[in-house]
Amino acid sequence: MAKWGMVIDLDTCTGCQACTTACAMENNRLPGENWQDVLFYHEGTYPNVKLMWFPRPCMHCENPSCVSVCPTKATYKDPDGGFVLMDYNKCIGCKYCQVACPYGVRFYVDEKAVVQPDIRGVFPSEAGRQWDPPYKGPQDDPSRGIGIQPHGVVSKCTFCYHKVSKAPKGVADLDEDIPELKEYVPACVRVCAPKARFFGDLDQPNSNVNKMIADKRGVRLKDETGNKPQVYYLSGGATASVPSLRSMSDSDKA
Repeated sequence: MAKWGMVIDLDTCTGCQACTTACAMENNRLPGENWQDVLFYHEGTYPNVKLMWFPRPCMHCENPSCVSVCPTKATYKDPDGGFVLMDYNKCIGCKYCQVACPYGVRFYVDEKAVVQPDIRGVFPSEAGRQWDPPYKGPQDDPSRGIGIQPHGVVSKCTFCYHKVSKAPKGVADLDEDIPELKEYVPACVRVCAPKARFFGDLDQPNSNVNKMIADKRGVRLKDETGNKPQVYYLSGGATASVPSLRSMSDSDKA
């Protein structure tokens, strides 16, 4: 049984946000509701200031705090693949999961639109869904948080469950460079121009993702929470680094 995970090489990532765009198109997200976000920020003090970025998907944790707090079991851990998924049919929109998630990767979009004008008024839905975009993928599985989102529920990245779950059994890595496997590769991984993202089975010792984690000392974000993310970051120190691992200057501590 696979345990799918993602590796993001921060030394290669250019912050181009192709992952953000591809995810939005693949999963019919509203403008500004970025399941695959790239966070931009500054480091240092003037005049020695650097623009930095940090890609941040859902971590699909081994021990997700969002699951334990859900009163209706709408958010759950799929044992076949290790996905953390949402069941829109069970979600009551209480947002406990949003509060519990230490990574801020869950969305409740019934409130004011993140980006104006609110495109939901341009493409209204008559089926109780958030909107009816002119282009939308054919996938629709509310029990796994796939398809156009209904009103009153929380959503999140699915690791492109509708693609990955159909991959041939026993495959160690989903690589877009392997023609027979590229249709199963998550959208954000497939479009990554500098090839900074990799996706594979963490339970297979010989998978490429496991080798990279071992060879380049992959680390997890906020590992101290005990959530055990299935997303690993690589950083040789040449460019970006995982925020929780940075040393703090005296001015930062103040």
